[in-house]
Amino acid sequence: MKHNHGHQHGKNLTGVFDRHSMFRGITAFAAAILVIPGAFSAEDKQIKEASPYVAVNEPLPTLTLDQPLPEGLQQGLVWIQYRVENVRILPVFGEAAKNVLPRIGHLHVHVDDVPFWWVEASDNNTIDIAGLPVGQHKVKVVLVDANHQPFPGQSKTVTFDLPKQLKQ
Repeated sequence: MKHNHGHQHGKNLTGVFDRHSMFRGITAFAAAILVIPGAFSAEDKQIKEASPYVAVNEPLPTLTLDQPLPEGLQQGLVWIQYRVENVRILPVFGEAAKNVLPRIGHLHVHVDDVPFWWVEASDNNTIDIAGLPVGQHKVKVVLVDANHQPFPGQSKTVTFDLPKQLKQ
């Protein structure tokens, strides 16, 4: 025999839900959420962009650099292809740009240890260098953020021989 002590379907005698019944209902709902994987997951979101109120943990950017293309070297040109991941190469600079998502950056290109470098922000995946003399050369490429700060560990160097000088 079931004893409901004056309760019918979670209501007390005045027809108002009591705390014990409400607690059981909330507990059952919470258990359903935990049992049904993905019931309220991020994939169900209709708006995919990040909210400015929630921190986003993007993977660290990476830079991959190939040796110069032989077709360019035979003409006296240096064409070095690169690929970046987890960062967009754009000509956008400054402190405010560091907070843009997805992350923005560009490349610093150094040739033969000269004391200056240039910015590559075109994102055409190839660095183009002309006018180098015949001989051995070194090109260092550094992936940096919009405020010119290097991403940790994202500096790559290629060394090569230029067999021919570009005719001008």
